[in-house]
Amino acid sequence: MRLLAVVLALIVITVTPAHAEPRVVGGVVVDNPAEVPWMVALTTSSGYQFCGGALVGPDLVATAAHCVYGRAPSSITVVGGKLDLRTDGGSTSVVKQHQVAEGYSTPSRGNDIALLTLVEGMPYETLPIAETTAVYAAGNVGVVYGWGRLSEHDTTKSPLLHKASIPVMADEQCAAAYARYDAKSMFCAGYPEGGIDACIDDSGGPYVVGGRLAGIVSWGIGCARPNAPGVYTRVKTFLT
Repeated sequence: MRLLAVVLALIVITVTPAHAEPRVVGGVVVDNPAEVPWMVALTTSSGYQFCGGALVGPDLVATAAHCVYGRAPSSITVVGGKLDLRTDGGSTSVVKQHQVAEGYSTPSRGNDIALLTLVEGMPYETLPIAETTAVYAAGNVGVVYGWGRLSEHDTTKSPLLHKASIPVMADEQCAAAYARYDAKSMFCAGYPEGGIDACIDDSGGPYVVGGRLAGIVSWGIGCARPNAPGVYTRVKTFLT
């Protein structure tokens, strides 16, 4: 099974403190649970949601490295089977361990991906990994999901899962926007005029192209600003 190789490849367990702030604007509410059976929220033990993720195996969650960097695995609760985080039901599990991509230090330096192994598996459909790099062709439209803030200056966030359709940008555009852009481990998605983007607390959430996991919300400058696209982890580089 390919995911067994993934677990072996992502072998560095984080032990140093987290310092990166997480990072849907211009989106819509997701109202059909069947659309996103694999979507999960990362919360504290008290229920505060701070990141998103996707089930890539019954007991495996793909998320951003900066979401778990420096956090004790047992301090992270994964919540699945919910669109509205205020409701009862769904499934929860504490994290048994988290494995961060080798070489990760900060989101802007790349390798911003981690796998979480759950104490209890979840009874939901998992999200397949993108099979080819063709998903990163400029102009391809993906869908990003998250429970984050709805604008850069919001002080609160929605408990309802939101989504937004955003096109992949050419690597040259990304490099022009961000000096540290690394086309091997990252890609950008956004509109030159801004207006639609992931935002704070959407970090770790999936960017889905053709029903497969292509990206993970990683970093950027602000939310939905002109000429400042969102930067996503290029999942195909790490999960093969």
